Amino acid sequence: MAHEVQITFDCADPAALAEFWAETLGYRLQAPPPGFESWEQALEAMGIPPENRNDASAVVDPAGRGPRLFFQRMPEPKQVKNRVHIDVRAAPGSQGDARMAALEAAAERLVSRGAARLRRFEPAPPLEAGHIIMADPEGNEFCLD
Repeated sequence: MAHEVQITFDCADPAALAEFWAETLGYRLQAPPPGFESWEQALEAMGIPPENRNDASAVVDPAGRGPRLFFQRMPEPKQVKNRVHIDVRAAPGSQGDARMAALEAAAERLVSRGAARLRRFEPAPPLEAGHIIMADPEGNEFCLD
């Protein structure tokens, strides 16, 4: 039996990081529970105080294929390099200069939204097609692949 997968991010600002990843991956914010038009309305009905309403957020793949991403507020900042990271497939199937140009365009777009560019790896055929290591607005590493 296969299991569903959720990727969880510990972060300082769940709403902002969820928005970054939703736009980066073409995901959408998870809809509020049935019977509520907004999360604000649902959290109010649940009795969640205003200071705790950004303790968590989630984004989902509108096509239902990709994993749910969950963002939870943690008081401590990121300390070390990620041992697991997300590869954003920004240039699947492309090679050489065309691939790297597509990755550079994606990197530029993400930097304008708060990401940081960390390092570029040039193509080294036959095994390495080239990629760019990035960090999201809270420092979580990911690759443009």
